[in-house]
Amino acid sequence: MATTTTTTEIEYCQTTAGTPSQRILQAYFEENVFHDVPDAQFKLSFAGTLIGVLPQAMGPVTQLLVAKFGVRTTLIVGVLLMVLGLEAASFATEIWHLHLTQGLLFGLGAAFLYAASIIVPAQWFNRRRGLALGTVTCGSGIGGVVLPFIMTDLISRMGIAWTYRILGFIYLGLNTITCILVKEKYPSNKKVKSADDGEEQPSVSPPKLKEIFDFSVLKDSIFLWWMIASIISTCANFVPFFFLPTYATYHGLSSADGTVFMAVLAASNCVGRFGIGFISDRIGRLNAHILSNLISAAAGFGIWTIATTYNTIMAFAVIYGLFCSSYYCLVPAITATVVGIEKFPTALSFMMLTNSISILGPNIASGIESSVSSEPYFSYKMFTGASFAIGGFLLICLKLKMTGSLSVKI
Repeated sequence: MATTTTTTEIEYCQTTAGTPSQRILQAYFEENVFHDVPDAQFKLSFAGTLIGVLPQAMGPVTQLLVAKFGVRTTLIVGVLLMVLGLEAASFATEIWHLHLTQGLLFGLGAAFLYAASIIVPAQWFNRRRGLALGTVTCGSGIGGVVLPFIMTDLISRMGIAWTYRILGFIYLGLNTITCILVKEKYPSNKKVKSADDGEEQPSVSPPKLKEIFDFSVLKDSIFLWWMIASIISTCANFVPFFFLPTYATYHGLSSADGTVFMAVLAASNCVGRFGIGFISDRIGRLNAHILSNLISAAAGFGIWTIATTYNTIMAFAVIYGLFCSSYYCLVPAITATVVGIEKFPTALSFMMLTNSISILGPNIASGIESSVSSEPYFSYKMFTGASFAIGGFLLICLKLKMTGSLSVKI
């Protein structure tokens, strides 16, 4: 079980740590390659958007591939696509080249790896499933801390082309280990079984086609409530990750300070995902998610609003990072609780698909910022706080609809 958790954490580290890394690549191309291209920032950001959207939007397709070919085969195809995308991007001379390579090819490969990273741990863990999923998803924070420093050093020493090539070899090496060690507890040719402690395991066998596209789950009002609450709360998740560095320079701090804030944000995010998973097994997964949403809302409304110095911005980065990503480590477990065993594969596919809407949260926040006449960055703070506050309120209503009480462990 420890091997499974470690290997899927490696997958998650590479498939979901793209925001800080993408910003470094985009900044290099803006300043050194496409500085004369009109709207270069907007055009380049489309590659990063693809990387963020594809792992979620491809959820039903990737789960179908896992059902038909198994986890290991899906992983191998994903690794090859990711490595091919990075190596091909090293030869890019136009922005649309990056869209096809770094965006489309790498994004498709990441989608395949992401599917396995959330399917396999749920098979092996039951009572400590929250801790297991939290450990797996904290790989995102590790990648967010480590990769930006590696990439910055590689770009300064060897240039952008060799940075892509070396990253490709790094991904190939790490994921080769994953492909060798990862193991399904319940392969697709076996039926659903109960856990050793008597509680049934969700999604112990990969879903069939008719299960993935069983739209009857959308008639479940409890599931729809859970889905809408998740879309709203996760819209704000990446906003500080995108804008905290420029926010720091706006208040007179250096770009190096902005990099430090990003590293601290990613590191605290890593610790937070592990901690939330641990706590959720004790107070209830939905309870832990509600608490995390409310604290994140308070961080956006309260701390970020008054954060204008190095110490106050650092405090925001730490507290927000600890609690902002509870959704990503608890979504499989909460979804299983909401819909039950039989509909879990279908429900998880829809959750992944609709979460692609939330990836556009920073774009929505930017649109609001540009359309209102307020103090710079004020809209980002309010958008972050409001999204988590509304999401937290809807989650409280969800709990009341499910249990009729606020004090129940769920």
